[in-house]
Amino acid sequence: MQTEFARAQMITQQVRAWDVLDERVLDAMRRTPREFFVPEKYVDLAFADADIPLIAGQHMLPPKIVGRLLQALNAAPGMRALVVGCGTGYVPACLSAMGASVRAIEIHAELAQAARRNLKRAGFGQVDVVTGDTFNLDMGSDYALIAVCGALPLYDERFARALAVGGRLFVVVGAALPQEAMLTTRTGADSWDSAGLFETSIDALENARRPERFTF
Repeated sequence: MQTEFARAQMITQQVRAWDVLDERVLDAMRRTPREFFVPEKYVDLAFADADIPLIAGQHMLPPKIVGRLLQALNAAPGMRALVVGCGTGYVPACLSAMGASVRAIEIHAELAQAARRNLKRAGFGQVDVVTGDTFNLDMGSDYALIAVCGALPLYDERFARALAVGGRLFVVVGAALPQEAMLTTRTGADSWDSAGLFETSIDALENARRPERFTF
């Protein structure tokens, strides 16, 4: 009962309060047990508005950012989705709860293994979790949805090019703070539209391109 109360508070005071009003998104977050995806020593912070540490200096996305991500992508049953930098698996689980068919990529083998374990425990064992560096593997193409869960210091068009026409990409861009969360929609074979969503600050995706440093 205490867990359910904390989850309800998270939805009301953090997610909905940050302009996430899509009931399908809120329902998916209610049905996805976030506490299953938090490292054991931080489980008391599962529903907090906090950057929960993972390994290698990475952090889980706060609930309100996950809510905005899900609302922007607007997943529907049968859509093919890719999650880049899936961490412990919470974002793939939420997209799966909304009916998407999800493939997830995680560079750290320890986190990928944890994601598989957490997803199975939470009832989302159908999510395909791949261990590897997104920048050095074939991530596939023609996705309806792509969520990049680490910031790109420099925008990288390879993610937008992996979309099907009509597909949507959520990505955070910026080498300095604040960064900008963006939604990019593929409108044709060689055309895309992008819109800024909100300012934020999240960890950079490992091995993403960074601006060159000036030397004197």
